Amino acid sequence: MALVLLLASVPACDAERTAEAGATAAADAIEAIEPATEPAAAAAAIPASGLARMDGYGNLRFGMSAAQARAAWNGNPLQPPAGGDDVMACHHLSPEGQATPAELAFMFEDDAFVRYSVESAELTAPGGGRVGMDEATLQGLYGDRLVPWPHKYVEGGKVLSSPEDDGAVPSRLIFELDADGLVTEWRVGLAPQVAYVEGCG
Repeated sequence: MALVLLLASVPACDAERTAEAGATAAADAIEAIEPATEPAAAAAAIPASGLARMDGYGNLRFGMSAAQARAAWNGNPLQPPAGGDDVMACHHLSPEGQATPAELAFMFEDDAFVRYSVESAELTAPGGGRVGMDEATLQGLYGDRLVPWPHKYVEGGKVLSSPEDDGAVPSRLIFELDADGLVTEWRVGLAPQVAYVEGCG
């Protein structure tokens, strides 16, 4: 009787092994056709550098109101916009004591922090870029993540832009280069404001 039961169990075991082997083969075939990889956009995320991030700067995060930003900022007080108190209009706030407001400027539109721009060589952009670097150095830092197009106003100049970042917010990093191929300004921000070449002008 025991021998009969043992023999009867053999086909069932073979069937289970065959089913498992078939499932494994199917999984291998699917993996070969559609390999398990991270989405392409994930590789485009640009790391923070010091206070500069793709979602803001220091204690400031994109989307804050001007009042929230001034309260959160822990550097020199942010200077209010010149000529007008309309917080909904496009304007910049800059830390007091700078040689020029454009060294570091925070842009607000519709009373929301949407971009910051830098003309100082002392500050580092997310990913390591700086004012004064040449295009080859930027390519070494960012690879093919920066797409070039001609500068709107500078003859022989160029603009290099990242795609929308795969981080906390869909922001972009943009470098402006002069005719000598050197960075004169960089900025981080949300569309469409990050692309405003004239700032709030």
